[in-house]
Amino acid sequence: MTQGKIERFHRSMKNEIRLQHYYLPGELEQEINRFIEYYNNERYHESLNNVTPADVYFGRYQEVITRREQLKRETMKHRRLHNLNPKHYKQHLLTT
Repeated sequence: MTQGKIERFHRSMKNEIRLQHYYLPGELEQEINRFIEYYNNERYHESLNNVTPADVYFGRYQEVITRREQLKRETMKHRRLHNLNPKHYKQHLLTT
């Protein structure tokens, strides 16, 4: 399992890095560092329930999941109000 994860990381990195030409070794090193930063801090991982590795590592996993669930409930509530009575929904938005 662990070997598969590192192989997936390497494949993702190669696919990203091959998109550009690098003329100096330092440019390639900078791009690899940029990708590692992106991969760990910004890219959502399906195997981690679509959170970043940094969220899991720093203990923010549950907070992110809870926030998403709240946002989903609010979105569904607004959709329901809008679909049931669009005129009432517009008035609701104006008063809140």
